[in-house]
Amino acid sequence: MLTFILLALVMSVMSMLYALVLFMKIKRIQKIDARVAEISGYIKEGAMAFLSREYKIIGIFVVVLFFILGFAINFLTATTFVLGAFLSALAGYLGMRGALAANSRTAISANDEGMNKALDIAFSGGAVMGMAVVGLGLTGLIVSYLIGTYVLNLGIETVIQVMTGFGLGASSIALFGRVGGGIYTKAADVGADLVGKIEAGIPEDDPRNPAVIADNVGDNVGDVAGMGADLFESYVGSIIAAMTLGVVTHGLEGAFFPILLAAIGILAAIIGTITVRSKEADEPHKVLKKGTYNAGIIFFFATILLTWYYVNQGIFANFGPFLAIIAGLAVGIIIGFITEMYTSSDYKRVKEIAKQSETGHATNIIGGLSIGMESTAIPVLLIGAVIIFSYTVTGGGAIGLYGIALSAVGMLATTGMTIAIDAYGPIADNAGGIAEMCHMDPKVREITDKLDSVGNTTAAIGKGFAIGSAALTSLALFSAFVTAADLPSIDITNPRVIVGILIGAMLPFLFSSLTMSSVGRAASKMIDEVRRQFKEMPGIMEGTTKPDYARCVDISTKAALKEMIIPGLLAVTSPLIVGFMLGSEALGGLLAGALASGISMAIFMANAGGAWDNAKKFIEEGHHGDKGSFAHKASVTGDTVGDPFKDTSGPSINILIKLMTIISLVFAGLFGSGLL
Repeated sequence: MLTFILLALVMSVMSMLYALVLFMKIKRIQKIDARVAEISGYIKEGAMAFLSREYKIIGIFVVVLFFILGFAINFLTATTFVLGAFLSALAGYLGMRGALAANSRTAISANDEGMNKALDIAFSGGAVMGMAVVGLGLTGLIVSYLIGTYVLNLGIETVIQVMTGFGLGASSIALFGRVGGGIYTKAADVGADLVGKIEAGIPEDDPRNPAVIADNVGDNVGDVAGMGADLFESYVGSIIAAMTLGVVTHGLEGAFFPILLAAIGILAAIIGTITVRSKEADEPHKVLKKGTYNAGIIFFFATILLTWYYVNQGIFANFGPFLAIIAGLAVGIIIGFITEMYTSSDYKRVKEIAKQSETGHATNIIGGLSIGMESTAIPVLLIGAVIIFSYTVTGGGAIGLYGIALSAVGMLATTGMTIAIDAYGPIADNAGGIAEMCHMDPKVREITDKLDSVGNTTAAIGKGFAIGSAALTSLALFSAFVTAADLPSIDITNPRVIVGILIGAMLPFLFSSLTMSSVGRAASKMIDEVRRQFKEMPGIMEGTTKPDYARCVDISTKAALKEMIIPGLLAVTSPLIVGFMLGSEALGGLLAGALASGISMAIFMANAGGAWDNAKKFIEEGHHGDKGSFAHKASVTGDTVGDPFKDTSGPSINILIKLMTIISLVFAGLFGSGLL
C-alpha cells in the first residue's frame, strides 16, 4: 500500500509541475503594447499589495490559533494546521500569479490570433490555479501522513486525527480569502457601476472611471484567489473526512482509498485540461464542457479499476463504494447543469428577468429573488438523493457514512478541472477591461465579451458545484465529529439540541448580513471617492486628466481587510462557544441547523446574483432596449444587488458551514456535556 501512496504523491507533484509548464507557456507571449503593459501592471500591483496585506493579517490569526491548538489539543495538530494554512495561501498566491500573467496576454492573443488563442491562454491561466490547488492539497496530506507514520511512528488513527488540523488551516484561509476578496471585489464593482455607468453614463471598464483598476483587481483577489482557497478547503476536507471514517470501517486501506481517488482525479483533470485545446473555440462553452466530460469519463473508468482491486483483495465486500463515488460525481455535474438553467441567458428564467426589467427596478429585483429561491429545490433534492443512495449501497451503518464521505470525494475528484473553468472567467473579464482601457480594436472586446459571457455561466456552475460539495463534505465531517465526540445519537427532542439547531439555522443569515453590510459600507466609501474625483478633477471626463486609480485600490483594500474580521471571528467562535457551554450534543444540533439553512441560502444567493448579472448582459446584447434604456438601468440595479449575493455572501456560506464543522471535529474531545 505504501507504493500506491508514493504513486499518489508523484501524481500530486506532477500536477504542480504541469501548473508550472502552463505558467511558462503563458509567459512566452510578449506584451508588445506599452499601454497594455502599463494597465496590467496597475492590476498586478494592486492585487499583490492586497494579498500581501491580507496574508499578514491572516498570519496573526494563524499564530494565535497555533498556540491555542497546541496547548488545548497538541502541537502536532497545531503544526499541521499551519501547514494547511500555508499551502492554501500558497495555492491562492500561485493561482493569482497565473491569472495576472494571463489577463493581458489573453487580450493580446485575441488581437493577434483571435478567439481560439485567447481561449487557450485564458483557460491555461485558470488551469494554473486548478493544478496548484489539487497538487498542493494532496501533497500536504500525503506528506503529513508519511511524517506522522514513518518519522514520528504514530498509529494511523492518531495520524488522521492530527491531520484534521491541516483541514482547519485550509478552512481558515478559505474563509478570510473568500470574505476579504469578496468584499474587495464587490466594493469596487458596485462603486464603478453606480457612479460610472449610471451617474456618469460612461461604459463599463472606461479608463476615465477611477474605480476601474480596483474593479479589475477585485476579479483576481475574489474570483480567483478566494475561489481557489474555497475549493482547496473542500478538497482536503472531503479527503480527511473520508479517511477518518475509512480507518474505522476498513482500517489502513480504507483510509488510503480517498487519497488514491484524489490521485486518479488529478490525472483525469490534467487530461481534461489538455483536451480543451482544440479548434472548436468558436463555441467556447462547448469546448469547456468537452474537457469536463473527458475528465469525468477518465475518472469513471479508473475508479472502476481501483474499486475492483479493493474488492479482489477482500477490502470491500462489493462495488457499493464505487457507486457512491460515481453518484457524487454525477450529482455534481447535474447541479452544474441546473445552475446553468437558472443563471444562463440561454434559458427562459434569465430572459424572464430581462423582460421584467422593462417595468422597472422593483420587478427586476422581485424576479431575481423569486428565481433564486426556486433554484434551491432541485439541488437540495439531488443532494438528499445522493446521501440516501450512498448510505444504502455501501451497506448502511458506519460503512454507510463512509459511503457518503466517498460521494463527496467523488464530487470533488476532478476539482482541478472545475477550478480551471471557474478561474478562466475572471481572466477573460480582466482581458476585456484591459482591451477597453487600452482602446484596442473593437473585435478584441467582442471576443473577450464572448469569453466573459461563458465565464459568467461557468462561474455560476462552479459556485453550484462548490455548494453541493460543501453539503456532502460538511455531512461527512459531521459524521466524523459524531464519531470523535462519541455520540451514539443526537436527540432532537433535547432542549439543548433544539437550541443548537435554532442557533445553527440563524448563523448563515447573521453571517450573510455581516458580509452584505460590509460590502455596503466599503462600496459607499468607493462611491464617495469616485464622485469626489469626478467633481474635483473635471479633466477626467474630458480625457485630459488621469484618474487616481491607486486611491480607489487603497480604499477597497483597507475596507475589505477591516470588514472581514468580524464575520471570520463569528465562524470560528460560534461552535466553540456552543460546544463548551451546551455540550457536544447541542453542538451537533448547531451543525445540523447551519447545514440545513446554509445550503439553501448559499444556492439562493449565488443563483439569484448570477441570474441578475446575465439578465443585464442579455439586455446589453440588444434585447429589451439595449444599453441606456429604462430596462437596462433596472437591470444594472439588479446586478448591483446581486454582486454581493453571488460573489461575497453566497460563496462564503459554504466555508462557514465547513469551517464550523471541522473546528467541532478538531475540538470534539474537549466539549463533553457542557458547562451549563
